[in-house]
Amino acid sequence: MTDRPFTVADVMTNKVVAVLPGAEFKEIVTAMERWKVTAVPVVEGEGRVLGVVSEADLLLKEEFHDHRLGLIEQMRRLDATAKAGSHRAEDLMTSPAVTVVPEASLPRAARLMATHHVKRLPVVDASGVIQGIVSRADLLKVFLRSDDDLAAEVRRDVVEQLFPLSRHRIDVHVDDGVVTLSGEVRDSTRIALAERLSQAVEGVVDVRCELTAPDRP
Repeated sequence: MTDRPFTVADVMTNKVVAVLPGAEFKEIVTAMERWKVTAVPVVEGEGRVLGVVSEADLLLKEEFHDHRLGLIEQMRRLDATAKAGSHRAEDLMTSPAVTVVPEASLPRAARLMATHHVKRLPVVDASGVIQGIVSRADLLKVFLRSDDDLAAEVRRDVVEQLFPLSRHRIDVHVDDGVVTLSGEVRDSTRIALAERLSQAVEGVVDVRCELTAPDRP
């Protein structure tokens, strides 16, 4: 049970596989294969993130291995062709890196991944020093919360706050992350809000609202 929304710090992986700017191509490939990751941050000094080398960056070398580009295509793909001819992390990396802070919300991290078409984000502090890594799989961890945990939070933060007088007549049931609200409340105007707030609880998959209110003459 949590008293605050989940943040990136709650789900990120603290142990990070990273490489230095001078890391060679095969060294990077070996690290990715050994640790089963699809991208590695490139760091310098005390861990300040300079960029990220992904599988997509490395595959450019294979793409252009036996493919000669015309002048127009070379001009269109200058960055790609430059990476294809490189072998050090500082030349292969995508920079600046798309990063996120530990305090960021999970929706914020998800939006960054979707907007920039990346699967992993380095997590950095205010100085840009790496603190961890967050992946798409990490963002799904909130959906592993138990049904009892979700039910307790919905009852505490939604039912008891919106319906203090009729809370004892409201049942909160959660099955595989799906919340069902049932019972009778005094104020029908708050039913829609209860549904929205329940849906906003981290880890809730869906909400079925069966709350009713007595007809008013």
